[in-house]
Amino acid sequence: MAVIEAGLVEDGAAVLTTADGRPLKEALAAAQRRAKWRAFLLVAPLLAFILLTFVQPIVQVLQQSVYNPKFSEAMPGMVQWFKDHPRGTEPDEAAYAILVADLAKGYKDHSVAGAGERVNYAIAGTRSLFTSAGRKAASLTPPYKEALIALDPQWGDPKLWSVMRQVSHAYTLDFFLAAVDLERDSGGNIVQVAENQRIYVTLFLRTFAMSALITVLCLILGYPVAHLLAVLPVRKSNLLMILVLLPFWTSLLVRTTSWIVLLQGQGVVNSILVALGLITEDGRLEMINNRMGTTIAMTHILLPFMILPLYSVMRPIPPSYVRAARSLGATSWTAFRRVYFPQTVPGIGAGTLLVFILSVGYYITPALVGGSTGTLISNMIAFHVNKSNNWSLAAALATILLVAILVLYWLYDKVVGIDKLKLG
Repeated sequence: MAVIEAGLVEDGAAVLTTADGRPLKEALAAAQRRAKWRAFLLVAPLLAFILLTFVQPIVQVLQQSVYNPKFSEAMPGMVQWFKDHPRGTEPDEAAYAILVADLAKGYKDHSVAGAGERVNYAIAGTRSLFTSAGRKAASLTPPYKEALIALDPQWGDPKLWSVMRQVSHAYTLDFFLAAVDLERDSGGNIVQVAENQRIYVTLFLRTFAMSALITVLCLILGYPVAHLLAVLPVRKSNLLMILVLLPFWTSLLVRTTSWIVLLQGQGVVNSILVALGLITEDGRLEMINNRMGTTIAMTHILLPFMILPLYSVMRPIPPSYVRAARSLGATSWTAFRRVYFPQTVPGIGAGTLLVFILSVGYYITPALVGGSTGTLISNMIAFHVNKSNNWSLAAALATILLVAILVLYWLYDKVVGIDKLKLG
């Protein structure tokens, strides 16, 4: 242990120093800096892991939602022509000559398919239009306008040129517009897409509505189970806790497919109802490939995430509180409402927040049991990533979902207080 001595004198007062003559204030500051560096080095691996596996993917998603350079990199000549000529300019022979040169160059360096794919997000079928024209572009001779239109009349369509102008910018908000069923017309104005193409707003509303319903069902079913866990003797409580945790030891895919067996038309539930005479053979219930199937399966899967936070706040509540309220004349309902329930609010908030956030991002269960009416926005995001290859639109949808969750988190903090959140 360092020895502290009275040494230097400043303004008539002795300055405390360490055994080696350093001022005590300076020595303490140095010790604090070393302690902070040691603490930082201890958490540095975890911080690096979080940055690489959590923060970086989110940043990439945010960038992907507004950045798509497939057209701008493959067609630099057209990008420059659009910059030099304002919207509404009729493409002349010079514009078609530049287009042919870009198509030939893009076919040579294998980038023309990407340019066509970027345009294809707005006009279906244009990917093959670009690749076909790129294959023949080197053999075309002037006049290029007539030559291209002869290959395919769509090259003379003003809508195609309007879309090429829109996608000539690597950075764009068009994917966010598409994510809320909007688009730009030939004049650059923001308008709604055709009525038969408006799917994303409906999916967002369905996702939030079904997630809220699942959260409420989990709360209704989980609250009494958590209360029972909290008031039972330890031996019986541990046994019941094993039953609650048992689904975690089973594969999610197995649990979901089990619900398919139970809920399908010729499944266990319908067969029992027919055997009991509650429904007829011809009146079997449709409980799969719809919203009902998604709601039932996801409620079962997410129920433990509601029970555990509730149990964590119920267990420490002394039973004497309710008994004291009863002894003072309160009824059972009054004692529960005014004494017991307020103490479980932090667990309710944690459980509902956890279940809701998990449910809005669920993918496997809605994909297997949801059908056409029970799928959620996460399934559409997966479709654009795996099948349509429109990663920018998938990123825009995911970003909107992320922002909605952050807004929910902010509202919870304002209404309840995030400091009251208890998960265990």
